[in-house]
Amino acid sequence: MTKKMKKTRNRIIAILIIFVLLLVLEHTGVFDKLPVPTAFKTPLMFVIYLIPYLVIGYDVLRKAFINISHGQVFDENFLMMIATFGAFGIGEYTEALAVMLFYQTGELFQSYAVGKSRASITELMSIAPEYANVLNESGEVEETDPEDVQIGTTILIKPGEKIPIDGIVIEGESFVDTSAITGESVPRRVAEGGEVISGCVNKDSVLKICTTKNYEDSTVAKILELVENASNKKSRMENFITRFARYYTPIVTIGAVLLAIIPPIFGMMSFSDSIKRACIFLIVSCPCALVISVPLGFFGGIGASSRLGILVKGSNYLEAIAEANTLVLDKTGTITKGEFKVTEIISASSATTKEEIICLAAGAEKFSNHPIAKSVILYHEEMHEENKALSDADYELSDISEVPGNGITGMLNGEKVFVGNAKLLKSNDIAFKESDKPGTVIYVAKGKLFLGTIIISDTIKEGAADAISGAKRAGVSKVIMLTGDNEDTAKAVADKVGIDKVYAQLLPADKVERVESLLTENSSGKVAFVGDGINDAPVLMRADVGIAMGSMGSDAAIEAADIVLMDDDIGKISAVIQIARKTLRIVKENIVFALSVKILILFLGAIGFATMWMAVFGDVGVAVLAILNSMRAMKWSKEDMNGKIRA
Repeated sequence: MTKKMKKTRNRIIAILIIFVLLLVLEHTGVFDKLPVPTAFKTPLMFVIYLIPYLVIGYDVLRKAFINISHGQVFDENFLMMIATFGAFGIGEYTEALAVMLFYQTGELFQSYAVGKSRASITELMSIAPEYANVLNESGEVEETDPEDVQIGTTILIKPGEKIPIDGIVIEGESFVDTSAITGESVPRRVAEGGEVISGCVNKDSVLKICTTKNYEDSTVAKILELVENASNKKSRMENFITRFARYYTPIVTIGAVLLAIIPPIFGMMSFSDSIKRACIFLIVSCPCALVISVPLGFFGGIGASSRLGILVKGSNYLEAIAEANTLVLDKTGTITKGEFKVTEIISASSATTKEEIICLAAGAEKFSNHPIAKSVILYHEEMHEENKALSDADYELSDISEVPGNGITGMLNGEKVFVGNAKLLKSNDIAFKESDKPGTVIYVAKGKLFLGTIIISDTIKEGAADAISGAKRAGVSKVIMLTGDNEDTAKAVADKVGIDKVYAQLLPADKVERVESLLTENSSGKVAFVGDGINDAPVLMRADVGIAMGSMGSDAAIEAADIVLMDDDIGKISAVIQIARKTLRIVKENIVFALSVKILILFLGAIGFATMWMAVFGDVGVAVLAILNSMRAMKWSKEDMNGKIRA
């Protein structure tokens, strides 16, 4: 509890003791035996109850008068003031004090609940670094504000310190705790040449880092900006509640005035009874249960997501992802790692070994920086690590030259070597068996003799299939993949991970067009798109919900997206859908519960069956219960991601 909460708590306890004492004195007849004239007994009782009333309710009255002076008349403070003044006016001193006392008790519980819900966001804000250890030209360390550090500056990160700015390790090796950013508890080892992101904590050894971004563009600054701005993007439900409260409160206030005046005029009841009913009507009409619990529910959902390393940029996006029934994914970098690897080597005959094929291909590709060439060279190096007896002396190619769009040629022992695609072999009249295997195909030939085939494929991310099935369990009915890759490769990946439909060989503009057609076709739900590259940014913005990879994704994709997965784990898509749906369910429960109870008590109050105590429950009790229910949205753990959703 804060100091203010503790002060309020102590005040409530003190007035509660006084209130109980006054009840005992009143019901035991002590006040009736006071040696004062009968004419002064009523004013005396008024003063006796007014003093504790002012002690417990002075801040409510002050807020009401301040708001009235600013033109903001109809709020809960105004309603409580008018209702309790009315109770004093008809001589219901006990109920007037009770209403204010229990209203303040409810407000205390409410403040405590809101404080608890903000804890996860406050904890997230603590990732912001306070300083950066800059190494100057003389090698001395200067403690500098991270916002003043320029790109290319060398900074020192000691064990236990936060990394203030994104950069590349230029010296040192250590474990880095990334849990505050990615939600992953397992530390990640970084060494020279490795990238590190701000907000993470250095665990073991001293690291020297060369900054690659300004502070305002670094990961931690972007995260804090997203979280701070999330509350500005309200969901449809929040906007509805805001508009509802704006019209609802004046209407019920006018209704209470009419209820106090009309029945006595027509002789239906006394002014005392009608004013009492109007006071009950006013107390229960306060919409604070809705105004506070609905945004708090969304706030809890955003907080629960952030603890798992999922950044939701606003409650409107949380609401949208809850309604998503179509999930569209990019292939490279989203479903696959974007890392090409040799997956198969096929010899044309038993006379040719796989080692000979890969050695010739590596010899031809040794000067190339293309990812396909690098994958061949890496496989060749790994093969040498496993078999030290192998020698490249017999496969040293000369006169290496590139045939644009086809491949590479070279000379070996007077014979020409061909390493490339089918066009290269066909153009040189070499007979070969064309492969129908998915992936990038490299054919190897020497002279007119076809030696064999190398199949290179992008590696599918671990857990991609589980992520797709998890999304379907979470409520997604259709999963679609869009890719610029060829159709055979795309279908092979889709079959392995359980994707329903594939659209291949698409340009960025084609992807936007395809998503637009899906938006038109899908009238019953929302379309969510997951991507990571610069080319995905237009599609991320066009979809109902854009989800980007936060670790390996481009800045443009992260900026365009509505939800960011900080550790690139697509398995968390199902988690954010489940969190969003749970949040919406809780918010709807609060709306139905609050309105039902209030309408019931308003009706009972209008016909004379409701008491002030019932009215207090209809206002304060309902608000506390709705807020406590909203706090359930924050309760989410990694175990829940495996399909065990807390109710």
